[in-house]
Amino acid sequence: MTDTLATAAETAGGELRTGQIPDSRLLIRARSVTKRFGGLLAVNSVDFDIPRGAIVSLIGPNGAGKTTFFNMITGAYQPTSGEIVFDGTPLVTTKGTKVRSLKPYQVTGLGIGRTFQNIRLFATMSALDNVLVGQHFHLRSSWIDAVLRTPRMRLEEERAVARAHDLLEFVGLGDRPHSWARNLPYGDQRRLEIARALATSPKLLLLDEPTAGMNASETREMTDFIGRLRAELGLTVLLIEHDMRVVMGISDRVTVLDYGEVIAEGSPAEVRANPRVIEAYLGRGAAEER
Repeated sequence: MTDTLATAAETAGGELRTGQIPDSRLLIRARSVTKRFGGLLAVNSVDFDIPRGAIVSLIGPNGAGKTTFFNMITGAYQPTSGEIVFDGTPLVTTKGTKVRSLKPYQVTGLGIGRTFQNIRLFATMSALDNVLVGQHFHLRSSWIDAVLRTPRMRLEEERAVARAHDLLEFVGLGDRPHSWARNLPYGDQRRLEIARALATSPKLLLLDEPTAGMNASETREMTDFIGRLRAELGLTVLLIEHDMRVVMGISDRVTVLDYGEVIAEGSPAEVRANPRVIEAYLGRGAAEER
């Protein structure tokens, strides 16, 4: 399946470049997004589009601004300036010097889920309870329902537990719902974090280095699993990833950041051959040799 995706991405080529995709096809549209931390310019006037149903990779050397950009999409950071629109709803707007951005819980409610570079599970809670936490935003029972244990609350609770079991089954943890998160192997903790993100019912899933720390076999399994997220759940996926075999094997489109700026974007084949990308990763000498 990964070979098919790579071929499709190469065929798409320039059609998927930022600014050339019809708005009707976009799930995320970001324009002139900038983030400063004091005197540090972490992200500099970035334009970035994510087509519906695509798997898009955001890559670049360490410190290029990738996770900062993730954090601005999800509301963890407020941009210094710029605009981000998700599925027709503004996440970030700028008028003059005034910037308005939605809070993380509001972004989650719109349909954006994420995982983290450093796994953030509730270590002493079960796998099942971790996934139930992800559903909290969508529960509608009141505190009165909780105190009185009303039929409405019991029914909602039963449905939430059933869905949590389904999600654990989907990520391959269906036989360990009551295992503490901290007792799961590293790769399974990654999968559990994805299950918790899926519990928020996202349209867009942001994966921050999903194969970090994995061996070659685990990396292949995770790559195939990311493909399943789109094929079986219909999700759009944005990932930060340092393993170029993963990026080139599964992405429809790749955007490269360096020092907070977009230096290249296009199909995996186009990005792989771009001299500026080679220079950013390997140095000017390597780029000139080509």
